[in-house]
Amino acid sequence: MVVLGHIDHGKTSLLQAIRKIQFTGEKPGGFITQHIGAYQVAVPTGRQEKDGRKITFIDTPGHEAFSQMRSRGAKVADIAVLVVDTTQGVQAQTKEVISQTKLAGIPIIVALNKIDLPGANPEKTKQELSKENVLLESLGGKVPSVLTSAKTGQGIEELLELILLVAEMEGLKADITKKGEGVVIESFLDSQRGPTATLILTQGVLKTGDVLGTFSTFGKAKSLENFRGFSIEKALPSDPVIVIGFEEVPRVGENFEVFPDLESAKSHLKISEKKEPRRILEASSEQKVLNLILKTDVLGSIEAIEEVLRALPQEKIVLQILKSGVGQINEEDIKLAKAHPAGGYPALILGFRVKINPTAKIFAEREKVKGVMTFEVIYDLVEGVRKFMEKILEPEQIRTDLARVKVLAKFLEEKNRQILGGKVAEGEVKKGVSIEVFRGEELIGRGKLINLQRDKKDVEKVSKGEECGILFEGNIKVEEGDILVVYIEEKRKGEL
Repeated sequence: MVVLGHIDHGKTSLLQAIRKIQFTGEKPGGFITQHIGAYQVAVPTGRQEKDGRKITFIDTPGHEAFSQMRSRGAKVADIAVLVVDTTQGVQAQTKEVISQTKLAGIPIIVALNKIDLPGANPEKTKQELSKENVLLESLGGKVPSVLTSAKTGQGIEELLELILLVAEMEGLKADITKKGEGVVIESFLDSQRGPTATLILTQGVLKTGDVLGTFSTFGKAKSLENFRGFSIEKALPSDPVIVIGFEEVPRVGENFEVFPDLESAKSHLKISEKKEPRRILEASSEQKVLNLILKTDVLGSIEAIEEVLRALPQEKIVLQILKSGVGQINEEDIKLAKAHPAGGYPALILGFRVKINPTAKIFAEREKVKGVMTFEVIYDLVEGVRKFMEKILEPEQIRTDLARVKVLAKFLEEKNRQILGGKVAEGEVKKGVSIEVFRGEELIGRGKLINLQRDKKDVEKVSKGEECGILFEGNIKVEEGDILVVYIEEKRKGEL
């Protein structure tokens, strides 16, 4: 069961209401889920709860940056719960996840959420969904829906019953006699326990001691934990299970299988190509390149961050990822950054929800590697990269034409200065500006406007149609009939 929807439409809150667990504090950046979490609940079926049917929920991020992760969540699930805030209606990511679930070919249940709020308008939301070809049963369609509120608990039991009903109608069953297999939905490097992965079992049984393999790694399951972190001896189909024992951190989205022995699992590996630096966009010879080293808490965060970075303007500076991985920022990362400056600028080391280890911190200070930044919120990370990109851009020289003056007379010449009389043909002349001198269509020289007079009195400006006296300083002798183009040049901070 995958829970999908737009950012802040209440997916995680709804799951917490289902689990009857209250938030103990805000997650960084509000209640935004930044990587996939899996939860399981037991629904009573008239007997004791422990004998009830279990439903596994996959909570996916709702922000636009996480489309790949939402897509992966939809593919591993049997049913999708589309959460829509009835005060906001259908939004951009609502439309996106509708497309993803249709591509995945899985049934949808719509949770019309936040029904307790004053601005809730479920009927309008239903109409908006129908425009996206999601026709609810209450409007004569086939898609079931339920009114929900995470705050009051309204509709939670009905939602669970609806999920079980749809599962029964779809004939969703798994074969526990088959060998264990499933999907990696998250993975990271635990500093104490080593490579760690969250798996969803789709067939068979997974037991402690089983040999597991993906295309990228293999290992023996030293320990299994359920979604609450409690040790378990085995996992059944649809169970989310945390596995310790892979040789390396498996890639998110990979399929895994249970193998009879380590040799069989090892032979399943696909030889990885040597990782070359990856540019978010291709750079031309005129563009600068900013090298990045990305370290995150979990693998799923890497693709999400890369996707957001890809959206940054890169016409002037192209981002290139030298290395990405999970775990703390270490000494090797510092060495890599120092060895790969680009265009005179250091490589940036970006840590997302990870720290720099003490040894690496001391090494960075000794080697004067200053481009190490850590973040808890993905939007702050992207903004930090944006600001650094703008910082290394050279200031732009911006020219603004102010006026055109026709020279009517020359009054005095000495060395490189002349006093000229003229009439402002267009615009407004100001003191202290620059001047280009045109004779006919030809630019013959440049200079500065040292002083400005009108009616033999010093003034700050002269407007269109007025005559003026100009003290010109430049490398050319101005003649009657010449045109003076008056302009200013300013240095402005570089913008992406």
